[in-house]
Amino acid sequence: MEIVPAPRKFSDEMRERAKRMVRQARQEEPGLSVNAACKRIGPQLGILPDTLRGWCRQADIDDGVKPGVTSVESEELKRLRRENAELRRANEILRTASAFYAAAELDRHTR
Repeated sequence: MEIVPAPRKFSDEMRERAKRMVRQARQEEPGLSVNAACKRIGPQLGILPDTLRGWCRQADIDDGVKPGVTSVESEELKRLRRENAELRRANEILRTASAFYAAAELDRHTR
């Protein structure tokens, strides 16, 4: 079973443009916080400031500017967790089947 993510409201190009605009605004105004830059630029592009702030925070982590789990690491963790859950289900099925066949074999020998 494959999990399909919700469709994205903004294209990758729009996300990159918005993040670039926030970084540029902060370079032009060194005292400008990420929050203030997002509040200024987000409405111009039709993006909620909180959404834009999240993109910028993740971009800083991905670029190594701030510590945290990168997007690549996050995707890998999700994949491994799904795989782990699938393996656990398969093991449980095998364990149940093994117990069933062991009981059937014992029953066969007693007859």
